[in-house]
Amino acid sequence: MITFEFPWPPRSLSPNARAHWSRKAKDAKHARQVAAWIVRGAGIRPGDFDIPGKLKVTWIFQEPDKRRRDDDNLISSVKAFRDGVADALGIDDARFETTIRRGPPVKGGLVRIELSAA
Repeated sequence: MITFEFPWPPRSLSPNARAHWSRKAKDAKHARQVAAWIVRGAGIRPGDFDIPGKLKVTWIFQEPDKRRRDDDNLISSVKAFRDGVADALGIDDARFETTIRRGPPVKGGLVRIELSAA
């Protein structure tokens, strides 16, 4: 199992946000790059792993406060992270089997992913 930690996604990436399209596009591009940098920073490069089938991806959300958030909005907010991880691994994100969990709130928020063979 490999674990990565990402910052809490920008508000503009939430499906409920009413952000201007250019702000959302800029934030999504940046989040995708950040995710790829974090994965590559761990020494992982495209093609390093021979992943024959599905890859189990567990998203652990540690929210910045105790406000309630819908799980579908949480997943949508980290789509750019998901794409960045897939880019860094050199695979199609359609091969991800996704599950989510919630951890205790932390200041500033945190998104952790755990990758393992399915």
